[in-house]
Amino acid sequence: MYKDRYGNALTTTSQAAADAYERALDRLLAGRPEMDAGFLAAIEADPGFAAAYAGLSRARQTVGDMAGAQAAIAQAQTLVGGVTAREASQIHMLSLMMGGKGAEALQAVYDHMDRFSRDAVVAQTSSSIYGLIGFSGQPGREAQMLAFLSRLMPHYGEDWWLMSQYAFALCETGQLAQAGDMIDRSLALNPDNAHGAHVRSHVSYEEGDVDSGIAYLKEWLPGYAKAGVMHGHLSWHQALWMLQTGDVAGMWALLDDAVTPDAAIGGAPLSVLVDTASLLHRAELAGVAVPQERWVSISEFAARAFPRTGNAFVDMHVAVSHAMAGEASGISRIISEPAGPASDLVPSIAQGFQDMARRDWAGAARHFKSAMADTARIGGSRAQRDLVEHSLLACLMRQGLRAEAHDLAALRRPVIAGAYAS
Repeated sequence: MYKDRYGNALTTTSQAAADAYERALDRLLAGRPEMDAGFLAAIEADPGFAAAYAGLSRARQTVGDMAGAQAAIAQAQTLVGGVTAREASQIHMLSLMMGGKGAEALQAVYDHMDRFSRDAVVAQTSSSIYGLIGFSGQPGREAQMLAFLSRLMPHYGEDWWLMSQYAFALCETGQLAQAGDMIDRSLALNPDNAHGAHVRSHVSYEEGDVDSGIAYLKEWLPGYAKAGVMHGHLSWHQALWMLQTGDVAGMWALLDDAVTPDAAIGGAPLSVLVDTASLLHRAELAGVAVPQERWVSISEFAARAFPRTGNAFVDMHVAVSHAMAGEASGISRIISEPAGPASDLVPSIAQGFQDMARRDWAGAARHFKSAMADTARIGGSRAQRDLVEHSLLACLMRQGLRAEAHDLAALRRPVIAGAYAS
């Protein structure tokens, strides 16, 4: 029986199928373009290869193709007879996830990893900010993710993928020196890991090291195809730093080349919405004039891609899009129909954005403050949740409350406090 590079047995009699699966798994873990191609090649070589359908399901979900993901896992479920216990458990866990049963799927992840600690396909579903832990809506989910990955580290050794994920968890819990060392070791093993490049960018962001961040992505991004799932988001990081350094023309150029719905080739709809809306809003907070048609465009995209509430992180960015576009019915729906984990935080944040659009700085500040106690539950990274932080600080500044803004920044985000010094 063939095995993957983590030593897990694969139920296939085809060398070609096993080799294609191996390549596909590495592309999935590294966020390389055409993540589904290898799994499709494995299926072509062995149409009864259940694990290849499971991998295909996860690859399709990663780029936002939920219909394709559900179809692939449904096919995997028809092939579980005769597979290993690990493969059957993996398929069960993924079927829960693709069926929208997040809490049950996360419990299945823990049960699975207790038995099959080196199953990276399952571990990967809960190892990132957009995974089952990241979007659980639970208090302390950043510490939970670090604990989850800490349990796995002894089983993987010097593995570039897990090291990159562990580095991100260290970064999100404020352990920046350790995170920087870990991600540099990971990237030395696999410089082409797009998720590793992403973590390297986050470490630079949290350290306030703008020059190093810009220099790193300026060198790394040209070698990564635009069809890669992380291309648009890494471009967002670069554009954000351009905004910070005053290169507004460069920011607009990068936004239009790689981030917006018309430009992002490989990004999932979630990333396209979040990156575009947050960059536009942060540009406005920095005093850049954002043409109204840009807000209308991303508002229309949000309405098409996310017509229903259910993910607080997504809903927050839908809210800012609708609020700034003046889409009253859209923002009202977000406020009145919150759903899913952390939905209790969504109305206050959405109302804050609505008040900002009306230039009611005091009202907006009150709403943002009411949600500020545990914004980590919303999901996303610390860098992305700075959207709320910066919005509140801007509202305070526009009321002339510079000292309060500085004190708040110093307490919550010291790396940016200097911008609010008296």
